Amino acid sequence: MDTASLTALALYAFVMSITPGPNNVMLTTSGLIFGLRRTWPHILGIPFGVAVQLTLVGLGLGAVFALEPRIQICLKVIGTLYLLWLAYKLWRAAEVRETDIAKPITFLQAAAFQFVNPKAWLIAVTVIAAFVSPGDGYAGRIALVCAVFAVIGTPCMTIWAAFGAGLRQVLRDPMKLRLINRTMAALAAMTAGLFWL
Repeated sequence: MDTASLTALALYAFVMSITPGPNNVMLTTSGLIFGLRRTWPHILGIPFGVAVQLTLVGLGLGAVFALEPRIQICLKVIGTLYLLWLAYKLWRAAEVRETDIAKPITFLQAAAFQFVNPKAWLIAVTVIAAFVSPGDGYAGRIALVCAVFAVIGTPCMTIWAAFGAGLRQVLRDPMKLRLINRTMAALAAMTAGLFWL
């Protein structure tokens, strides 16, 4: 991959990783509820899931989505239900002690979420089509794309989780914490709505 293409890929990875979306809303929420240290498995699971997703699209799964739009609708429904469930849990987090709240999202759960995240599928299909040309070295180009997304995406996602953790440190008043938790719950629910735009 030439320097211009690599620069364009890095910029695309940065924009897609730093902008709000389901992953970043969930990371901010996790940082707020559990702190940054307990959110690390979630942070690291996302680029792993994205790498698997990019590889599968590179191997031809993107063509299956183009031929069968009902798969996309199914993924949207599952992703929407999952985010609404998380929003409900976050809303309830304002009412219960932390010990009663579900554990943070694990590495494998974060990786698996990418497969019901329409934004992640859109990114994977776009990246493979735009930055991975067929021919000799195809597997190496897919590996490079995965590495670029991991190297650029991980710090971007860490910022969101650290923001949530920072709010946790500032918000000692239970009323303010309840307000922030419920605001994040509403944002998670609205993010689910973005799947349908």
